[in-house]
Amino acid sequence: MLIPADAPLALIGYSSRAARALSALGLITLPVPDGLPADLIGACQTLKFSGALVAPAQGHAWLGAVTADTDARRAGRVDAVSFHGAAGAQGTFAYAEALSDAVRASGYAVVGASLLIIGHGVSDMVLAAPIARLGFTDIGLAADSAPEAERVRRELPSVPRLFPVSRRDSSVKALADRSDLVVLTGGELPRGLLQPYHTLLDLTGREKPSADGATLLDLYDLPAHHLARQLQHATGKSYRPEELSQVSAALS
Repeated sequence: MLIPADAPLALIGYSSRAARALSALGLITLPVPDGLPADLIGACQTLKFSGALVAPAQGHAWLGAVTADTDARRAGRVDAVSFHGAAGAQGTFAYAEALSDAVRASGYAVVGASLLIIGHGVSDMVLAAPIARLGFTDIGLAADSAPEAERVRRELPSVPRLFPVSRRDSSVKALADRSDLVVLTGGELPRGLLQPYHTLLDLTGREKPSADGATLLDLYDLPAHHLARQLQHATGKSYRPEELSQVSAALS
């Protein structure tokens, strides 16, 4: 459906600073007061808003109030909503595709490589699901327990070799030894796990370069990719990530 060029964009849980930054893109943006998602959706639809950007703190509450796509249901949260279309309020978790975009843009050679995802369980490890779809030949999943790793496995694409284990199991070291990319989604890395040939993608933001010599995959432009995906869903407009680097900083 064609979205009118002057349709305003609602900001849920974002500051007026974010609204001012987005106005530099020519968007009419309005922070919306706190309220029940269903009530806010009704008001936004009545006022002909194009859609909404939903801040992380509000994402879980909005999931049940919208028609959620696969990425939103898998992650259990929403970060962008469209109010146009026959399905009514349609929610997505734009971060998922944005993460894939950022990994591809980094130039990291994914196809044929091996991946190890380390986290607590489904709630955080599904954040790495988009990366798992990029072409890895085998994937290790190290969660708080083996049953939790099995639950994560069901959220990932089918690959030739997929190994779910407890992160406390001694086999984690063997999985790491034959992995190229290690993705941390929760908790801390086991001591001595990384080797100089590893690349680490830390989605927790807490790991620092260390003496192990592993390379940190710095997705510095991930916020811009994320905002581009959010705006595409909520407004129907396409933006290049390089256009959004300064604006995205105001939303973080």
